[in-house]
Amino acid sequence: MSKKYTSPPIIEVLCEFQFVPSQPWDFTIPGLLYERIKDRFPKKQQQMSFGIGFEPKEGGLEQKVELSQRIQFLRLDRTALVQVGPDLLTVNHLQPYPTWDKFRPLVLENLRIYQEISNPKGFKRIGLRYINKMEIPGKSIELAEYFNFYPFIPSDLPQVYGAFSIRVEVPYEEGRDRLLMTLGSTISEKPDTLSCILDLDYVMTTPEKVSLEQATNWVERAHTIVEEAFEVCVTDKCRNLFQEEK
Repeated sequence: MSKKYTSPPIIEVLCEFQFVPSQPWDFTIPGLLYERIKDRFPKKQQQMSFGIGFEPKEGGLEQKVELSQRIQFLRLDRTALVQVGPDLLTVNHLQPYPTWDKFRPLVLENLRIYQEISNPKGFKRIGLRYINKMEIPGKSIELAEYFNFYPFIPSDLPQVYGAFSIRVEVPYEEGRDRLLMTLGSTISEKPDTLSCILDLDYVMTTPEKVSLEQATNWVERAHTIVEEAFEVCVTDKCRNLFQEEK
């Protein structure tokens, strides 16, 4: 984040590139990528996942079940990984987050290698996402003391509630990009503690509006916006939980 913290709340950061399909997927790409990065990401594993998608049809939307296959290349300590699939490249980093100055070159170097191997046509979607977890001690907690972005409950309703989740999409760059802001409660591993996830995901959603050559600038701009959004969403009392470095 823009400010430095002794105990930053980031539990995962990822940068994902989806590419415009220009030809049938070449199944040799994961192997070629692995040969270039295996000294840093030697572990290999395959991941299969299912998702629900919607496709426009006459009269409405048609639901589709989508199967996603990815090959993951991991560091020995499993703190970082590179994922590749059909027209897809994702770079993830888990705790401890190494600062943006170290994560950014990791993203851009793997993007450069992927481009040299696959020669993609352009970007379909780009996303830079930061997932933050806050553990707030106390039996009774006022969210407004810790967050500037939180659920609003009308005064005529009880002001005590359990699990919650809110999501807002904020447009940027004349609608080309969006900041997806999500705050929700999650199960805490500690007694008398409220555990919250603040998920900030900045995405380019209009295909080919950002060229391959503009990727570095886009990623840098996305990081600045996510940083600013984080600081706006939390209060000083929340920052005290992370021990801001002066």
